[in-house]
Amino acid sequence: MSGMEYDVVVVGGGVAGSSAATFTARHGLETLVCDAGRSLLRRNAHLENVPGFPAGVNSRHFLDLLGEQAENAGVERLDARVTVVDPASEERSESDEPNRFRVETADGDRIAADYVVAATKNATGYLEGIDGVDLLDRGKTFVDTDERGRTGVDGLYAAGRLARKPHQVAVCAGHGAEVAVTLLEDDDRPFYHDWVAPEGYFSDRGRPVPPGCEEIGETERRRRETRSLETTRERFAESHPDDQETHPSLRED
Repeated sequence: MSGMEYDVVVVGGGVAGSSAATFTARHGLETLVCDAGRSLLRRNAHLENVPGFPAGVNSRHFLDLLGEQAENAGVERLDARVTVVDPASEERSESDEPNRFRVETADGDRIAADYVVAATKNATGYLEGIDGVDLLDRGKTFVDTDERGRTGVDGLYAAGRLARKPHQVAVCAGHGAEVAVTLLEDDDRPFYHDWVAPEGYFSDRGRPVPPGCEEIGETERRRRETRSLETTRERFAESHPDDQETHPSLRED
């Protein structure tokens, strides 16, 4: 499929990639996640140290919830392996401005994007040969970035394990969010709020409601809380239907 155009393409739909995509989409950027397979996290028997889950959480439930959250924020998903990220794109946007990147997949998809976030765990082939992207061999291959996830190419970022972050869920989720906020700052977007305020919180003090935020009344607050409680009950009422996975080397043919 050709002719697809997005503001942001995230390569990799694991914890860091899903977190980054949720933040950019919720701020109004058209965001696509390209993901080739199943996250390593699905092999885990149980996740510990995840904020907000005092008894831990099933890793497959957690990944499903991340995906649902991204979808609710407006993220689109393409099940495909990215093979090329070309920063010398000749694609033109709807406004006739050149897009920064052309992204190609193994299935022949051709996608134009203004920003790319690389969030795969180990795969780096799609970044090889890009002038300004330094790949570091530390037993595994990583992308050299600054402290906010920027590479040496404007508009191209790396998040999570690929950016040499520790291999913990909380760290990778947080770094995905940080990279997304960095992208939004670089795009001159208003200050990002990931919360909403009670009615009158700003306006009753004579202050404007900040960009990206909103004030909601008691009825709307209760509606959102009810939806949150219902979603949580539904997702955790039963064990996850998928079988527990293990390392590929331990699977029987």
